[in-house]
Order: sequence, then C-alpha cells, then structure tokens
Amino acid sequence: SGSGSGSGSGWDDGGADPGDVALLLLSGGTTGLPKLIPRTHDDYAYNARACAQVCALDSETVYLAVLPIGFNFTFACPGVLGTLMAGGTVVVAPDPSPQTAFALVERERVTLTSLTPPLVPHWTDEAASGSWGLGSLTLVQVGGARLPEDQARTLGPALGVTVQQVFGMAEGLINLTRLDDPEDLVCATQGRPVSPDDEVLVVDSDGRPVPDGTPGELLTRGPYTLRGYYRAEEHNRTAFTPDGYYRSGDVVRRLPTGHLVVVGRIKDQINRGGEKIAAVEVEEQLLTHPAITAAALVGVPDERWGERSVAFVVCAGAAPGAREVAAHLKERGLAGYKTPDEIVRVPGLPLTAVGKVDKAALAQELLRR
Repeated sequence: SGSGSGSGSGWDDGGADPGDVALLLLSGGTTGLPKLIPRTHDDYAYNARACAQVCALDSETVYLAVLPIGFNFTFACPGVLGTLMAGGTVVVAPDPSPQTAFALVERERVTLTSLTPPLVPHWTDEAASGSWGLGSLTLVQVGGARLPEDQARTLGPALGVTVQQVFGMAEGLINLTRLDDPEDLVCATQGRPVSPDDEVLVVDSDGRPVPDGTPGELLTRGPYTLRGYYRAEEHNRTAFTPDGYYRSGDVVRRLPTGHLVVVGRIKDQINRGGEKIAAVEVEEQLLTHPAITAAALVGVPDERWGERSVAFVVCAGAAPGAREVAAHLKERGLAGYKTPDEIVRVPGLPLTAVGKVDKAALAQELLRR
C-alpha cells in the first residue's frame, strides 16, 4: 500500500473524517422495501468495540462467522470487526450447517459464534449426537429474531456454552444479555443496551411513554444510532420524532432492569376483526407442540374479518390436525381469536439471505393459491 499521494503508487489517503459515512447498510426489508442506512467511521467502530467489551473478547478469541458477513450482526455485534479490534481470529464458514460449523469449531478451536433462531434446533440436534469436540466453544449469540424461551434454555446445555441473546438493528441500537445475567434474563429477554449513553423510550400509539412491563413501540437515540436514512427525506420525516428519536417499529416490553422483551413488529401484527394478533406470540406457542419444529404466522386479506391468520408449520413426523393444534393452543392459554384460521404444512420455511423467515414470500405463496 502507498504512503500517500506523493508515493508514486497512485494511492490517495483521501483525508476521511471520523464522522464521514464509512458504509451503507441495508435495512431488514422483511416487511417492506429495504432502505440505505449510513454508518460513520466513528459510530460503527464504537458499535463493534462496545459489543466486544460486553462479550469480553481478547486476543485468544476465535470467532466463527456462519452467517453472511454483510449482516450487521455478523460484522460488528461484535462479529468480525469486534474480534479483529480485540486482536482475535476470524474463521469464515462456507455454510451455516452444524456439520460444517462443528468441524471448524474442532479444527480452529472456535470460542464464539452467532446464530439466528431457525438454526438453533439443527445445532442442538446435531450436538446431541455427542460425536463432536466442542470444548473450546464458550459463547453462542442468537439474534436477528426473537429466540423462543424453551430453545434458549436447551441451547446452552446442549452445546456446553453460555448463551447470549442479541437484539439489534442495522440502524444502530444493540441490546445484549450480559455474561453474568441470571438464566431467566438470558432466556426470557433480548438484552439491554450496550452503551450507557443509549436512550430508550417505550411509547403507546400516541407517543406517550408507557410503564415498565407494558408493550409499546421502541424509540431510541444514542451515540451510534443513525440520524436519517440515506437520500430518504420524506421517509425520515416519519421515521424520527421531532427531538431525534428513531422510531424502530419494534414492539417491546421493558423490565425494571432495563432488559427488553421483544413482542414483535408493528407491521408483523394481524388485525382480525379489530383484534390485534402479534405473530411472534402465536409462533412461540405453536413451537411448544411436540410435532412442530418451525412456525410462521402471516395475515392474508379476508372479506369477513379484514385479515385472517395462516400458520405455516414444519413438522417432525405426522402433522397435527387443525383441531389438535387449536386444543393445544387453548391448553397453553392462548386466546381463541389468536388461534390460526388455517394450518399449512410445509417442508421448510423460506429464509432471507441473513437467515430471517421471509414472510413476504409466504404471503405471496398464499395469494398465488
């Protein structure tokens, strides 16, 4: 590399300022059109460094990237950047299958990796075979979507690791459970903000703060959260409050400890005859049925109800009938109007490039039928 524009190499350092845009990330886009998120050199470096400190990374850390590195979670929470900033080593897996990953854990003495919830059952099942040497692995992060509590409780013992839930957004705010959090907080919450300077408000539909424990929209501002989407002036007028809080679109409950419990997305709600159904709540209850290994609830237009709910389920063995599912959900205490109007068995759920369930694809599939 050249030492400057006068070196004869053709290299020009360019004089970048720490506050300049370093990269443009894409918003998730699972419920709408993705937008460009400008992240600056200083805010993104802080993002990675703060996460690395919470995760106690050092020069002995070996991070296994099983999800795409272009995913904010894999890149900087603490991910690749945080590991390299701590002087550690990064190993890149060609695919996220447990067979591939476990072989790399054995060979490279991996200490840390990051998963999305759809991968967790496959990893715990493969670990149960007992033929892998996973002793070096100490911390497994799970993020990108809410991890069902029962899966959170089985993952740690299955892999012999500490589990860390991560709830973040490419727009900025990152929440992590702490390494010394009690099990109930690790398994039942999605963490608390990584920075003491992160500001969080949970508000009702009129923008008024709600008490702890009450669901509301998450608003945030802080040292590494964006101030506006790239070239999106019209969208920015509604995406931010007048005093600069970013409207995340996430519905959460905040505990007195500061930990957040993700209830769902505002847009991931089904309005059935005026009753609001949070998809994530129904999905978690469906997963408690012993035959159901994966589930996704989507809303489709309906003349009578406005919207009706359709549950796509992946099953191990024989699929339960609609009546059996309804009885199971009733036994679990789910309100009757939240019971799916239709159950569709599928061999697998479509995923986006970063491992989230692609509900837009499922909705399109229903409309094509």
